[in-house]
Amino acid sequence: ICTVVEELVNDLLCVCRTLSGNDFVPQLQPAVGLGGFQEGQSADEDFVYCLIVPLKPPPGHSFHLELGT
Repeated sequence: ICTVVEELVNDLLCVCRTLSGNDFVPQLQPAVGLGGFQEGQSADEDFVYCLIVPLKPPPGHSFHLELGT
């Protein structure tokens, strides 16, 4: 089920990238699965799957970390 969720999110991100078309906003990259875990002690509890969506800077720009913020 985790791969289905990841494929669904990537399809949604593809549509978002196509519709935005703006060169001055960060570009969404394909989602990366970090794994999942089950909340609670019983098998009836919800399963949580974590995804991150990396951002690529727009052309001509870069991201940098500011220390101390």
